[in-house]
Amino acid sequence: MSQHRAAYRYALSLLEVAVDTRSLDAVGADLFMIDGLISASGEFIRFLRSPVVNTVKKRGILTLIFEGKVSPLTLKFLQLLAQRKRVAILPEIIARFFKLRDEQTGVLDVAARSTIPFSKDQESELTKRLSEATGKKISLRWRIDPALVGGFTIQYEDTVWDASVRRQLELLRERLTAPVS
Repeated sequence: MSQHRAAYRYALSLLEVAVDTRSLDAVGADLFMIDGLISASGEFIRFLRSPVVNTVKKRGILTLIFEGKVSPLTLKFLQLLAQRKRVAILPEIIARFFKLRDEQTGVLDVAARSTIPFSKDQESELTKRLSEATGKKISLRWRIDPALVGGFTIQYEDTVWDASVRRQLELLRERLTAPVS
């Protein structure tokens, strides 16, 4: 089984169990915290992917790190991944879990970039307009990107709205350098 299919199946199974046990919010918070640890610590991701550390040690270390810090369901899930030698694909499982959860709950994950932070009113207006355009609840993630020069970009699923100064300058350059017909 490919790693992508395995990640999807594990994420779907975890989502179904979390919904059945009414612990979706707790599991989501746990996975968000674990994802932050994965992003912040190259050492942790190397541990997850290491073929040198055997299954028993990985289970023990995961238990030591997360016991009391995550829900019992999340801890059992991590131990299961270690036992089945699938803990290396944990980052992909987490990404798939959030995507499946958002689909199920009608939430659209939107990535926004701008050169400066939006005010609360601007962010609220953008969220409102995106919600109206898509018919979904919006989960907005902001990132400051000085390379945009000015303006902002919005990305969700396969759609990109580019209202950046950089893009406008690129379009202007294309028009000025295009052959005259």
